Amino acid sequence: MGCGKSTAAAFFAERGFQRLDSDAVVHDILLPDPAVREAIRVRFGDGMFGADSQLRRDRLGARVFGDPADLAWLENLLHPRLYEHWRKTFAASPGQAWLVEVPLLFEKGLENWFDFTVCVTTDSVLQLRRLELKGIPPELARQRLAKQLPLARKCELADLVLLNDGTPAFLREQVNALADRLLN
Repeated sequence: MGCGKSTAAAFFAERGFQRLDSDAVVHDILLPDPAVREAIRVRFGDGMFGADSQLRRDRLGARVFGDPADLAWLENLLHPRLYEHWRKTFAASPGQAWLVEVPLLFEKGLENWFDFTVCVTTDSVLQLRRLELKGIPPELARQRLAKQLPLARKCELADLVLLNDGTPAFLREQVNALADRLLN
């Protein structure tokens, strides 16, 4: 979160990798699903929805990141659906070079789904600054980051590491070098 994985993923997509953003799948496909919306309504009440009946992700996030039991419940609701989406997507395009963005890859033990893992890392101060620029208040950012493994541990677990402390051009150079190795 805030390290630049989406930027790196976009650079990989430019190089021909098919990109699958797990957060986007959750936000755009799973959360709007009527069965998911109803389960959220039953668990958390109508307060999770705005006057227009749209799910208020900010309210849902504040609720689940403040209570481990609620977070576990939501993950148990969404993760099996996400994994099924992955299966169908991969099966529809066999032989495609995929890049899958998975925010909690190691935390959820999902690394075995993939041939290799890439961690995008940055300085923690820069990470918090980027999150603040995205509109995430520092306290909420710290709360969410506390639910993740430390970056140093993710770097140890990853097969490959990209450093995103510099310019986008510097990150693009690293992605291009890695893409050259992977595609050849």
